[in-house]
Amino acid sequence: MHDHAPSGIRGAGNRRLLGISLAITVTVMVVQVVGAVLSGSLALLADAAHMLTDAAALGIALIASAVAARPANDRRTFGYQRAEVFGALVNGVILIVLAAWVAVEGVSRLLNPAQGEVAGGLMLIVAIVGLLANAVAMWLLSSAQRHSINVRGAYLEVLGDLVGSAAVIVAAIVVVTTGWDQADAVASLLIAAMIVPRAIRLLGEVVSVLAESAPKGTHVREIRDHILATPGVVDVHDVHVWQLTRGAPVFTAHVVVDAAAFADGRAAGILSGLQDCLSQHFDVEHSTFQLEPAGHVEHEAHA
Repeated sequence: MHDHAPSGIRGAGNRRLLGISLAITVTVMVVQVVGAVLSGSLALLADAAHMLTDAAALGIALIASAVAARPANDRRTFGYQRAEVFGALVNGVILIVLAAWVAVEGVSRLLNPAQGEVAGGLMLIVAIVGLLANAVAMWLLSSAQRHSINVRGAYLEVLGDLVGSAAVIVAAIVVVTTGWDQADAVASLLIAAMIVPRAIRLLGEVVSVLAESAPKGTHVREIRDHILATPGVVDVHDVHVWQLTRGAPVFTAHVVVDAAAFADGRAAGILSGLQDCLSQHFDVEHSTFQLEPAGHVEHEAHA
């Protein structure tokens, strides 16, 4: 017996937002690559590489979102919602690799300042363009990222790009006003340092989902107390809460009811009450209750 509610995490709106963000990211990435080559800025090149990674991440997110929209079948009984989680996993790994590359290049530039001068003025203009574009992309994804771990991965990458562009702007101002070209390398290292915590948080959330941990903010004891407060319920056991992906929690439980409830027809009312309780007090994507009379648990233990 179960209650299944529709979820918005697979909506076409998310794919549209991801598509728009991808177009913005690719355009700005090309601008940054050209600006990096013309200005000699490592920070711009690092930010462009970050944008390239974001473009790949947004592409992965877009593909994963489309795959997740496929309906369930006899082979994939929960559908393809986990595709979003695997997309987020790829994003996290890419972020870690990117951080390592930027860090190595930044240290190399600091140790070898004669690698080339930086055109601070051009660097500043390109960084401002990147900042504005990232702000628009982040605004587009800000709402959808609350309900999809995959979109959240893309959102975090765009957020990092926005902060990275701000760091490049500061470095460009330093280069223009003081002539200290190594500020460019320092900004590169700052970008690398900002990438790592975001990647760790994203991978931590992926691990939590794949380990079938209870969703953050879900208190199993509180759910159990609500179930026990339902009239006719005697006990509850084998309570399990996990999530297919962000915004898609799943709940199962064995509920012991008064034996007479099966005879007088109250069992159906009790089931409806449990489902209403779960939908009203807890945001659950899919719930399954097994109603059983007192003494049935001993039968389960014997089996």
